[in-house]
Formats: sequence, C-alpha cells, structure tokens
Amino acid sequence: MNTFIRSIIVPLAVAASLTACTTPGPQSGTPLATVPKVDLDRYVGRWHELARTPNWFQRGCASDVTAEYTRRPDGTVSVVNSCRRADGTVDRAGGAARVVDAATNAKLEVAFAPEAMRWIPAVWGNYWVIELAPDYRYAIVGEPSREYLWVLSRTPTLDDATWTSIEARIAAAGYDRSKVTRTPVTAR
Repeated sequence: MNTFIRSIIVPLAVAASLTACTTPGPQSGTPLATVPKVDLDRYVGRWHELARTPNWFQRGCASDVTAEYTRRPDGTVSVVNSCRRADGTVDRAGGAARVVDAATNAKLEVAFAPEAMRWIPAVWGNYWVIELAPDYRYAIVGEPSREYLWVLSRTPTLDDATWTSIEARIAAAGYDRSKVTRTPVTAR
C-alpha cells in the first residue's frame, strides 16, 4: 500500500473504530463509574498491560505491551504504546491524551491519529480510569460501552490476591470477565 493511500485509509479506519468506542453497548444500562480522582503527575510514567478485552487495533500485539505517559506543558499527555509482535519485532504507536473531566482527571480521551487530524472529534476515544490502586500500583481503564478494557500495572506481574480483586472489580463494573484475556509478558 503506498504512503498516500495509507495516510488516508489508516486515519479513516481509526476514526471509524474510535466512533464505535463511544457507542453504548449491551451492558451499558448502568453508567460506568470512574475513580473519584486521578493525580496525573502520579499516573504518568510506564505501565505494563497485563490484560485486555480483544480489539482490532492491538491484534498484532503478541506480548510485552506497555504504555508510557508523559505530561506536556499544554496540559495534555503524550502517549507511546508499544508491543512485541509474534515475529519478535517491536511495534510503537504515538498519540495524545486530554482530560475531559477536570474535576476528577479520571475521564480522558486518547487519539493516535496524526496530529493534523486531531481536530476531528471521531479520532478521539474514551479512556476512563475505573479503578486505581491507592499507591498507583495498578489501574483498570475502560470506556462507557464496556467493549474495551485494559488492566495496567507498574510491574510486569501482580500477585494472585490482587488479580482476584481486579477480576471482581471488572465484573462489578459490568464487564464480561470471560472476554478479558491476559497479556503475555516475556520481557521483565
């Protein structure tokens, strides 16, 4: 696929999929609750993805998924997601996040479309912090339709008691736990 066609098709596919992220799903009878407050200065940094609901935009990610968040002077957050593909190569995607609920900082939107296209509302997807350990050791991130969910941790593993607690919180938030899959972590 030539660069020009890719520059048109990829952003349109991203926009269409992110629009789907904001469409209420079958489990959305109860509004999705977020944590009362997120201190973004504590939240930024490196996170390891330990579990997620399957999604098309990570289908090439076989293991070792991480997200690196950095505060920008304009109040937004720089996002760099990376993962290891099945062939061992590392794939990276850069984007930005912006706070949409300044009272809590728990509701953000994220975009991975080229910066020139970020004025289009459809390229932004919801990123809601629905669970956060008091020590910021782990977080559960979702969105209102409950189709997408990620379990993030500051470390590549969590103990069994923490996992049991996280699974209970995922179910209590209205997610189908059977759709949540663990993300393989090989690099430590």
